[in-house]
Amino acid sequence: MPEKPIIRHFDEVEPQAVTRSRAAVIQVMLGPDDGLPNFYTRRFTIEPGGEIPLHRHDRLEHEQVVIAGSMKLVLDGQEHFVKTGDCIYIPAGVAHAYSNLSEQAVQFLCMVPALEDYQTEWII
Repeated sequence: MPEKPIIRHFDEVEPQAVTRSRAAVIQVMLGPDDGLPNFYTRRFTIEPGGEIPLHRHDRLEHEQVVIAGSMKLVLDGQEHFVKTGDCIYIPAGVAHAYSNLSEQAVQFLCMVPALEDYQTEWII
């Protein structure tokens, strides 16, 4: 565990392409590499027309907060439209996908436990 608090701005972390996505990037803002063994805090950005295809994780739950924009979120086959300020909980095993149908980028924070052995099953 770090002995001092950590403050990091989005601009300090290089975005990386999200696996199997279109026009979506991830930034790992905080996590085990910072000495925080229990969780990751990540920022996702999906550009207009971008998407993260349908997938699920066998043991990984998600807590998310939309911090800019709006998007379509599919959870176990049900479509939801979420926007800035919405908080989302996705239990482990729930299939989920993200689509930005708007004309501005959508950004959301995603906090997940730091598990060593979870799987990602790509459905589409």
